[in-house]
Amino acid sequence: MYDKDDVTLYVGKAKNLYNRVTNYARGTGHNNRIATMISLTARMEFSLTHTETEALLLEANLIKKLRPRFNVLLRDDKSFPYVLIPSEHEFPGLEKHRGTKKRKGDYFGPFASAGAVNKTLDTLQKAFLIRSCSDSVYANRSRPCLLYQIKRCCAPCVGKVSQQEYETYLTQIRLYFSGKSRELHQQLVSDMEKAAEELEFEKAALLRDRIKALTIVQAHQDINPEGMPNTDIFALARDAYRACIHVTFIRAEQNFGDKTYYPRVDASDDDETILEQFIAQFYDNRPTPPLILVSTTLKSQDLLGQALTSANGYTVQVTAPQRGRRKELIRHSIDNAEQMLARHLSEQEAQLELLQHLRQFLDLDEIPERIEVYDNSHLQGTKALGVMVVAGKDGFEKSQYRKFNMDKVDITPGDDYGMMREMFTRRFSRMIKSGDSHHTKPNLVLIDGGQGQLAVCQEVMIELGLEDIPLVAVAKGPDRNAGREQLFRDGKPPLLLKPNDPVSYFIQRLRDEAHRFAIGGHRTRRKAAITENPLDAITGIGNVRKKALLKHFGSAKAVSRAGLLDLLKVEGISRQVAQKIYDHFHER
Repeated sequence: MYDKDDVTLYVGKAKNLYNRVTNYARGTGHNNRIATMISLTARMEFSLTHTETEALLLEANLIKKLRPRFNVLLRDDKSFPYVLIPSEHEFPGLEKHRGTKKRKGDYFGPFASAGAVNKTLDTLQKAFLIRSCSDSVYANRSRPCLLYQIKRCCAPCVGKVSQQEYETYLTQIRLYFSGKSRELHQQLVSDMEKAAEELEFEKAALLRDRIKALTIVQAHQDINPEGMPNTDIFALARDAYRACIHVTFIRAEQNFGDKTYYPRVDASDDDETILEQFIAQFYDNRPTPPLILVSTTLKSQDLLGQALTSANGYTVQVTAPQRGRRKELIRHSIDNAEQMLARHLSEQEAQLELLQHLRQFLDLDEIPERIEVYDNSHLQGTKALGVMVVAGKDGFEKSQYRKFNMDKVDITPGDDYGMMREMFTRRFSRMIKSGDSHHTKPNLVLIDGGQGQLAVCQEVMIELGLEDIPLVAVAKGPDRNAGREQLFRDGKPPLLLKPNDPVSYFIQRLRDEAHRFAIGGHRTRRKAAITENPLDAITGIGNVRKKALLKHFGSAKAVSRAGLLDLLKVEGISRQVAQKIYDHFHER
């Protein structure tokens, strides 16, 4: 369903489209939400699928893509972290991986958070002495590093362990992650006793430490349901206008952590609809375990299982357990969901109170439910980066944060005004073009800067016809003291933040979050620039030619100084390629 501006209002599926549309067209017997949706609908569009399973998958895809106003929405689609053992190295390390699985190797997870992965990696590296250094550091070691000295690495970089023995360690880690930790524990105990009998006390002590470390990893888990297949548990708690879904990940008979979501729902949505639509969106871009436990029996439970089975190529069961250990797991998850919802509502109430005070302090027409904060960062004009941070009634909306790279923009290095103008032009031109102003139009914009930055941003908003959005510049106080900041607004006298005032602390927190995000992004870019090689910028120079050039000349700098005849001496470098390299460094 679309409104008069062609903005998507609702996406739904039906076995019988005629009956579904006729029901909407009656015009009576609807709750306020549905009646509002019908009144806003200007046109409808239909897509026919071969099966109801395909319709369910298409509905989930379209909801995630279009984010309609009247659907249940999953607000956080960030990918989960995994543990990766890459296969391209003869002595691979354990790595944390997030994103698409393009690299070859063994993936274990998902984990609920990066913190859970880091704790597990730290303990496994203590237990199995697997290397944690990067491939470039590994390749350039001539003697063991400090980690070898403190018994945190077996130093494969200098031949302190054979490839066969190292592979044994990796095999044991794979056993642990595949749910065979008891077999692994028994094997290690047997090996320790055998080493002690043969008077190999150092080896026995090493195995003892390994057993102890594995026990710690297992002790970190709150629930370790033995005999359970890989499972995700979904528990729903709600009040009239809010819903909380608590997801727990069971992998290898261990709790890999949990994550809480607060999907956008309506009071008229029933529990079954919320869970069903949430789960369908949740697995749109994530692997699905063979078993999914839900706190409420779903209306289309079998259909959802068939859809996930079809999408993954193996049987996926969706069930609401009624008794036994699985029922206990669901009950525990429901308790967690209820506690998290109560905490969230308490925090939201405090946040709404702050927003109300902010509205009064800045004399705004409405409570600012979406606040955007803009800042930029650069190092003497280089690696310039602008950022947008978003906050609202639920606190900071980190999935809405944005970065604006300024490298390819014609701006004088260090021109803060030019960067602000570029950021605002890109951000709000895109908003107007996408037609998504209902969800992304801010009620208040904060700018890190003074009257100059405010004037530049005001010009952009006037050009785009967005003068109705309030702009406020936050300038640092005397001697850059926090709490002494001045606020500048168009056509109004400056405001001075009051010490020890909650609104002052709130504005400082907003500005500091934007500053943190900008500095962090800039540091990431600088760090990446350190590892960049000038040869990467030359078209036609791949890894093989780059390796040959570096091997011949020793460094990229030496390549840049080489003459044409010198370049022709390198294996695999033709006259045409040599001319291209020479021209690149000599600006011809």
